[in-house]
Amino acid sequence: MEGKIAITSMASISGLGINYNDIWENYLGSDTTFSENQYDKFQALASKISAENWEKVNTLKENEHYKSLDPSVLLAIWVARKAFEYTNWKDKNIGINIGSSRGATSLFEQYFQEYTNDKIGRASTLSSPTTTLGNLASWVGHDLQTYGPTISHSIACSTSLHAVLNGIAWINSGMCETFMVGGSEASLTPFTIAQMKALKIYAESRDQYPSKALDFSKKRNTMILGEGAAAFCLERFKGQKVLAIIEGYGYATEPLKHNISISTDADCFQKSMRMALKNIDVSEIDAIVMHAPGTVKGDLSEYNAIQKIFQDKIPLLTSNKWKIGHTLGASGALSMELAIMMLQKQQFIGVPFLKDNRTEKSLKKIMVNAVGFGGNAVSIVLSLD
Repeated sequence: MEGKIAITSMASISGLGINYNDIWENYLGSDTTFSENQYDKFQALASKISAENWEKVNTLKENEHYKSLDPSVLLAIWVARKAFEYTNWKDKNIGINIGSSRGATSLFEQYFQEYTNDKIGRASTLSSPTTTLGNLASWVGHDLQTYGPTISHSIACSTSLHAVLNGIAWINSGMCETFMVGGSEASLTPFTIAQMKALKIYAESRDQYPSKALDFSKKRNTMILGEGAAAFCLERFKGQKVLAIIEGYGYATEPLKHNISISTDADCFQKSMRMALKNIDVSEIDAIVMHAPGTVKGDLSEYNAIQKIFQDKIPLLTSNKWKIGHTLGASGALSMELAIMMLQKQQFIGVPFLKDNRTEKSLKKIMVNAVGFGGNAVSIVLSLD
C-alpha cells in the first residue's frame, strides 16, 4: 500500500514566532533569536519563545484541566490545534505521534525540588501523571477529541523525524488514513542547561553569532538550546493541494562508542541518507538542512557523511541552529518547516557568517537530517510534487 505521503498542514512556535509570515520574515533576516538569561546560579544564552507568544499559549490554562500541564505539553497542544485548523479532516480516527527529547522538564524539576525539600519525602499527587512522556500525544488527542493511536516517544534529537517515520508507516499499513506528527520541547530550565554545560558543548561566546553551526573550522563547541514545537498533518497523496510531498525517507543507528558521539564519518547518516535516496539520484537533491548542532565533532561528522554520499555533487547546505539554537526533540520538525518554506518560496536561506551562502538555485528537492545521542539518524527528502 506504499505511495506518496503528503504534508497538508503544519504549525510551529519558536523564537522565530508563531505564524507563517513572521517566521519567514525572521528567516530572511540575519539576526539570531538568542538572549542572555539567568538560570538559577548561572547565566546562559538561549532562544526563547517571546513573552507575548507564551501568553497566548498559556491561555490554554483557562481550561481547568490544563492548569497542571507542563509547558512542553501546552506547546504540543497549541501547534496541534493550529495544524488541525488548516486541514479538512472530518474523521476523528486520526493518529498522533508527538514526541520530546526531555518531556515535562519544568514540572519534573519542580516536583523533585518539592520532594527533596519535604521533611518526610512526600511527592505531589500529580507528579507522576503530569511528568510521563505520554502526556504529549495523549493530551493532544484529548484536546482534538480524536480516537486514533496516540504515541509519545523520545529518541533524543531525532525524535520528531522518527515521528514522521511512524506516521508514514501507519498510513502505508492502512491502519490510519491521517496522522499528525511532530515534536515539542520546553527545555530552558537550569538543570537542563547545566547538563549541556557539563558536557562542555554549550556556547560561551557572546559575539554576533555565538552558535557556529556549519562552521567546520571552529575550534570550540557552540551549541545553544532553544524552545519550540512543530506539528505536521500527513495523509496519502491523491492529487490534493499540499505543502510538500515526502519523496524519500531513511533511518539508521550505529554501535555506541560514547554516550553522546557518533563516528567520525557519521556512519548512521550515511546509511539514513542512502536509504532516503533509494529512488532518487544524488544530483536531484538541491539543498540539505543539516542537523548541525554547533558542536565541533557533530557538525564535521555529518559533513563528512554528506561528502561520502554526494562526493562532487554536494548540495547547498544550511541549518537553523545558528539562529534558533538546538530545540532537541523538536529540532527535526523545525528543520522540516524551514525546508518546506524554502521550497514554497523558492529561496535558499543560508548561514550569514559563511562565505558564498546565498547561491541562487532552483529548489525542487530538499533533504532534512536529524540525529540523536548515540547515532539514531533520520533523513527525509521533501519536494513540491
